[in-house]
Amino acid sequence: MARGDGQLTQELDPQDQGPKDACGVFGVWAPDEDVAKLTYFGLYALQHRGQEAAGIAVGNGDNVLVYKDMGLVSQVFDETTLNTLVGHVAVGHARYSTTGANEWQNAQPTLGATPAGTVALGHNGNLTNSEELFELVRNRAGSDVGELRYGNTTDTALITALLGSYPGHTLEESAAEVFAQVRGAFSLVFCDESALYAARDPQGVRPLVLGRLEHGWVVASETAALDIVGAAFVREVEPGELIVIDAQGVRSRRFAVAERKGCLFEFVYLARPDTQISGRSVHQTRVEIGRRLAREHPVDADLVIPVPESGTPAAVGYAEESGIPYGVGLVKNSYVGRTFIQPSQTLRQLGIRLKLNPLREIVNGKRLVVVDDSIVRGNTQRALVQMLREAGAKEIHVRISSPPVKWPCFYGIDFASRSELLANEMSTDQICVSIGADSLGYVDLDALIEATTVPKPALCRACFDGIYPIEPPRTPGKNVLDKVTA
Repeated sequence: MARGDGQLTQELDPQDQGPKDACGVFGVWAPDEDVAKLTYFGLYALQHRGQEAAGIAVGNGDNVLVYKDMGLVSQVFDETTLNTLVGHVAVGHARYSTTGANEWQNAQPTLGATPAGTVALGHNGNLTNSEELFELVRNRAGSDVGELRYGNTTDTALITALLGSYPGHTLEESAAEVFAQVRGAFSLVFCDESALYAARDPQGVRPLVLGRLEHGWVVASETAALDIVGAAFVREVEPGELIVIDAQGVRSRRFAVAERKGCLFEFVYLARPDTQISGRSVHQTRVEIGRRLAREHPVDADLVIPVPESGTPAAVGYAEESGIPYGVGLVKNSYVGRTFIQPSQTLRQLGIRLKLNPLREIVNGKRLVVVDDSIVRGNTQRALVQMLREAGAKEIHVRISSPPVKWPCFYGIDFASRSELLANEMSTDQICVSIGADSLGYVDLDALIEATTVPKPALCRACFDGIYPIEPPRTPGKNVLDKVTA
């Protein structure tokens, strides 16, 4: 599929898109380290959260230098580029677009002028009052400021512009003022020439953690990124908290009262399995979900197989609980979905075969339990069931480690619109017929929540139950600011 710049996206089929990850953010303050390379490896660990663009900004005490481009982290950066980014503080971003088109001018970190210098900011999440914030920017500084003047249409550019609109304020003071007026999901890392900053919305929808290096500090979307760069986990950034890290150390202030509503879907799909959320291993949670799925939806079968990779831990749990042997029945091509080569129409019609291929000698003649993380449109599961039948599977029982996805997300996950969500239009029995399975079972919402060990009131479950903890935007959609600024 062609991008705006003439290159091709990683999508094999625009009509067959699952839930898209939130972005990944990373920041480091470490005067004795190569902060650009630490940030590169941190972003590499967070690549699963966004594959459209990547960027790194570095402060050296006098200036802020930024390099960003479209593509994967390994495509955007090389040794030569990283060697030019010299300083003691850095922020990085791996983008999947949830507000603003997938174009170069919307890549992050975004840059903006402040009364004291420059700010570079990376954002994970999605704001729900972007139209109001645009009016605020226009009233305070005009619409021709920061990256807005160059056609940036992201909610992140609004935050960056507002940070520079408070004369006489330090960046810390401006941030506390701005964040109190922002609504929606935002886990932010940003820096000026000297200091690293991190902030999280009052609901803490998206994850953000603080880590300690031997001679510095790290902030990242997931604990797995701390592990990759050798940082020790200290704690989560609290909802409604602003952290500042500079030569005087670490200090914290609150800009809002915490009303914790962490994203439940992070446990199901978004986060890496080697990450911890709220003190709970994501892998351990997914295995427990599989066990509960087996208790809720037992079936007489010969083999449990996962849809790799996101279905693997739940499949392990299902097999352990049911006593049915676990096996690898599908082989995943790890590079499909990360390529910028457009498949021919013939290959596109083969669909999922480009990503997954059955081991015929394993599935032939078997009654299979196939475990996957979610069903959105159903295209993938439909093609998968057909492929397994062609490989000789005798029965196919699909088990899903999340409840039916019936509602769109306004907080940083790019689900299909509600009209495109299969579970919004069909019952479980109807979906089962639609995808061609012999049976279909979803884990119960309360069972999923219990598996996380996080109290139900502290979780956002909106995509499953339609209860939105933050008021949805007046004008939903990725391109809301394109319309406002047109």
